[in-house]
Amino acid sequence: MTTRLYNTLTRTREELRPLTDNKVKMYVCGPTVYNYIHIGNARVFVFFDVVRRYLQYKGFEVTYVQNFTDVDDKLIKAAQEEGVAVPELAERYIAAYFEDMDALGVKRADVHPRATEHIPEMIEAIQNLIDKGHAYEINGDVYFRSLSKEDYGKLSHQSIDELKSGARIEVNERKENPLDFALWKAAKPGEISWDSPWGKGRPGWHIECSAMARKYLGDSIDIHAGGMDLCFPHHENEIAQSECWTGETFAQYWLHNGYINMGNEKMSKSLGNIVRVKELREEYEPRALRYFLLSAHYRNPISFRYDTIRQFEGALERFDTVVTNLRHRMEAAVDGEPSSAVEARLKELTQAFEEAMDDDFNTANAISVLFDGVKFANDWVAKDVVSKQSLERILQWFRVFGSDILGLMELEPEEILDSEIEALIEERIQARKERNFARADEIRDRLQEMGIILEDTPQGTRWRKK
Repeated sequence: MTTRLYNTLTRTREELRPLTDNKVKMYVCGPTVYNYIHIGNARVFVFFDVVRRYLQYKGFEVTYVQNFTDVDDKLIKAAQEEGVAVPELAERYIAAYFEDMDALGVKRADVHPRATEHIPEMIEAIQNLIDKGHAYEINGDVYFRSLSKEDYGKLSHQSIDELKSGARIEVNERKENPLDFALWKAAKPGEISWDSPWGKGRPGWHIECSAMARKYLGDSIDIHAGGMDLCFPHHENEIAQSECWTGETFAQYWLHNGYINMGNEKMSKSLGNIVRVKELREEYEPRALRYFLLSAHYRNPISFRYDTIRQFEGALERFDTVVTNLRHRMEAAVDGEPSSAVEARLKELTQAFEEAMDDDFNTANAISVLFDGVKFANDWVAKDVVSKQSLERILQWFRVFGSDILGLMELEPEEILDSEIEALIEERIQARKERNFARADEIRDRLQEMGIILEDTPQGTRWRKK
């Protein structure tokens, strides 16, 4: 089955055909690390984590690069306000980013390059652009000559006049054209800086990603991705400078996820309505946040509501319960080959899941398939006679699609209870056999205080954590 994705560059759905057979080179713009990330940032990282996982499931060898912008105006301002050095501030929030992403089940990229570790590569790129006439220097600042790229504006699908009307023109700026953007910024007193042919300074925002993408993925890559807010100017400018630098097509496919809204407004720092992941995961199950971020098609806007997250927590209980039920039922199951009916139904579910994901990575539909799997599993758990191997096959299906790809189900080995709890459960089972229900209830209450919930089923007693 062919994977098709929506390419912002062409505004069409296209078949994924990597530059090199069976290998996908993927670059996702990472955070600017001057503060904790918010739930809007997290949508990027969670969704493209799933894209990477799914492509690997499909048999592609994925090289995944996600950068850190660890020097820019925001970092410098925040560091000055806190009275710390820029590298110290960046280090703090890089660590916080990983803490948030680990909680949300986002796997580490193959490479997490930092802008400050790639200054020589950026200087090389900038000098190349100057030599080719695509950039110019004014008093230690270097600007890219946007109109030197004939198709500038092709990603955002705007004309030059439209782009000019939306361009910000800074006071006292002496650019040749309002659309020209900074490749190198001359250092101001007290700012972090590096030596360059144009004097002390630091790189502009856009050149960072071009230099790091080329170093780790080459002149041309397969997928470049990020939030819709990066389409212009960041990604537009990346295309212009990279293609003028290398003479090659920068990226074959451009993917952009939609915004998160708070009520009827877009979530943004300027409106002061952002919600940080660090605070949310202290209040809610992190998997519920991941579920929320995958619950709508990635290109559609999604509205954030606190009560909705609670609903997703409830939905996750269905996933957890079916895993518990399968494992518990296996204890009393008979040995035998997996049922042909199980194999047939799992094949149907697999096909439905792949159809959803191959259709521009529709995670919302893929999650619906997961719930179809839950219903199917519950039907088999309820059967009087079932083979252990059939239940193992169902559990394995959930491991692949619910855990390995979507990251919504937890299928690690069950915890081994400590000896005190094991002894109490065994004592309660014996008390029930002896019809000493008062003692059985007393033990149940004690275990509940310890955070252990007991459930008596026709197949025996099982437990779960609160």
